[in-house]
Amino acid sequence: MFGAGSPPTPVIGIVYAIMLTFVAAFLWKTGRFTARIRGVLLASTVILGFATFSPMIPHQFQALLIGLGTPAGTILFAGLAGLSLFALLAFLFGRHFCGYLCPIGAVQEAAYLIPVRKIRLPGNPVMSGIRGAVFLVIVFAAVVYKIAVLDLSGFQDFFGLTLSAPLFAFLLILAVGAVFYRPFCRLICPVAVILQIAALGARWKIRRTDACIRCGRCEKACPTDEAKAGDLRSECYLCRRCLEVCPVEGALYYGGKKD
Repeated sequence: MFGAGSPPTPVIGIVYAIMLTFVAAFLWKTGRFTARIRGVLLASTVILGFATFSPMIPHQFQALLIGLGTPAGTILFAGLAGLSLFALLAFLFGRHFCGYLCPIGAVQEAAYLIPVRKIRLPGNPVMSGIRGAVFLVIVFAAVVYKIAVLDLSGFQDFFGLTLSAPLFAFLLILAVGAVFYRPFCRLICPVAVILQIAALGARWKIRRTDACIRCGRCEKACPTDEAKAGDLRSECYLCRRCLEVCPVEGALYYGGKKD
């Protein structure tokens, strides 16, 4: 879908991601998005990832960059349109795709559920600098030298059940992901950078109300340090941890600004 030379993603995977974004946003908005539903979506997405039905958009984005300057104009246009659509969905509803509809993100979310001691790093300038540098390296290598740097992370081999050196790199990422929340999403994934920017002004997202008692439980529970009063929630993966620990009903809600 996203670039020349990339293996075609079955249409069912794209439809799955787009339709489930609308469904999940509706369930969130109506207060029906439960931990059980989230678990079902995570499991379904991981399974579809192994079945190659769920879209590996980081790989396709890289293929799109590598294909720049080639005569495959229609394919590249379709890729840009597809990426723009996912960015629009992030702007409207937040990062549902990253949260549990991308197989790479979903399997990392599952890894973080392993009951081991966690290390939480705030979204500080150092992390932002690392993420920006990795993004530039991936883009530069793909556009200028047509090198698929992202393939070294091994997620394609993991979901393709291919024994290779990059596979062990992704297994290491998952091991790190058991203690540090979503290392691939937060430090490596180039699409996450784009969707984070799109989600800066998300119309629907988790917000506080006047019922908040400033107990700080949501801030301690948030693995991305995005639950503070003034945060924009652009790195919110809609994991529900803040809602699960909030002691006051109605202090947090998902939706647009209230008058």
